[in-house]
Amino acid sequence: MDVSDLHTASAYSKLLGIEPVSLGDGVAEARLSMAEHLRNRGQVMHGGAIFSLLDIAMGLACTSVHGFERRSATIECKINYIRPVAEGDILCRARVVHAGSRTLVVEADVLQGDKLVAKGQGTFAQL
Repeated sequence: MDVSDLHTASAYSKLLGIEPVSLGDGVAEARLSMAEHLRNRGQVMHGGAIFSLLDIAMGLACTSVHGFERRSATIECKINYIRPVAEGDILCRARVVHAGSRTLVVEADVLQGDKLVAKGQGTFAQL
């Protein structure tokens, strides 16, 4: 699905600079470029920014399953940080691994090129 025609970005994702890239049947991709406001004291991308990218991409993957007429909310989410990001873009690829009538389980990889930056899994409620 072409995300340029959809209203997929929230005010929060716009504030951070997160851009939806693709949306399909239970999958979604979103991108975040390093910017000065995303740096932590160590001068790398703040873990909260990476987590937000992951959470937003997983939420979009849920939306690709139940449609834009319904909402989803994060019930729980876990992330493992693998490597820091000092410059450039990161891409999150999320996919729904279980779509139940009330909840969805989603997993996601955050990548910089072919390098794994973070891996996460979450459970979302369908509202």
